[in-house]
Amino acid sequence: MVHSNNHEPQKIGVREFRGNLTTYLRQVRQGQVILVTSHDEVVAELRPPAPPLRARRVSGSLRAQLRMADDFDQTPPDMLEGLDQPL
Repeated sequence: MVHSNNHEPQKIGVREFRGNLTTYLRQVRQGQVILVTSHDEVVAELRPPAPPLRARRVSGSLRAQLRMADDFDQTPPDMLEGLDQPL
């Protein structure tokens, strides 16, 4: 098992990876990139997930910041007239 302290990916064989899965996943969680090889060919690249593109919305976070108009749920008369006409 080889530990890499720099930012270059660590290369390990499939058998080594399988035998020490928990250890390597812990390293990935800490930011290490690991290349899994089979017969000197890279077959997988493990890296931490990318940060979310958009922050998660928190329910109720805009409470008291938004105001609904008093007539929000009233349909305008001209729209109602248009609904009564044939297509």
